[in-house]
Amino acid sequence: MTQWLPIIIATPPLRRSKAMKIGVIGAGFIGRAVAQLALAAGHAVMLSNSRGPQTMSSVRSGIPGVQVGSAQDAAQFGDVVLVAIPLEHYRSVPAQWLAGKTVLDANNYYPDRDGHIPVLDRFETTTSRLLAEHFADSKVVKVFNAIFDSDINRDARPHGAPDRRALPVAADDATAKAHVITLLDELGFDAVDAGTLDESWRFERAKPAYCVPLDKAGLKAALAAAERTVELPPAERSRT
Repeated sequence: MTQWLPIIIATPPLRRSKAMKIGVIGAGFIGRAVAQLALAAGHAVMLSNSRGPQTMSSVRSGIPGVQVGSAQDAAQFGDVVLVAIPLEHYRSVPAQWLAGKTVLDANNYYPDRDGHIPVLDRFETTTSRLLAEHFADSKVVKVFNAIFDSDINRDARPHGAPDRRALPVAADDATAKAHVITLLDELGFDAVDAGTLDESWRFERAKPAYCVPLDKAGLKAALAAAERTVELPPAERSRT
């Protein structure tokens, strides 16, 4: 098996990006938690769900400053669009809605929920590669899938905090990846570049880095320890 090493890029300190419009397709716990941090960082956010904005009055009142709309509204609104829906539904989002945009992929594969997807069961591809093939004219970045929703606001820390958590990021497009790493810094997290979408299996479900709070050094070690066809039980992952 080829040894994996994290990509380490020497860069100057991250600078704040200009205020962005962030659309969120999926108003579940992950989408709402990311929306709160993004609003606090000065970005504009629109949340959406599959039932329409008329069902989102509690979201609007519970997250001051957030906008709500349909999934198509959120796709059109965002310079960057977070897709945070069950994996089985990713094809329900028309690819043309997100053409030319950076798509943040927070999806995970749970066969009991999503039904069995043979190419994933055989470890022949990754969840993000499936999304990238569907959203062929978008720049897909895998992020926010390897953190519990309850940890997103709790674990966010200012830049330079000694107990800052790191999150893995994978993408084929280097520019889109760099922009997302800057966004993560603004939201309160360090980042570890985990490579391309084909390497994103290293932080999918049941891998050592999946939903385990780690700093940059610990996350790099967990990514390197992942084995393609080995899935760890939750108890083992929590001890990594």
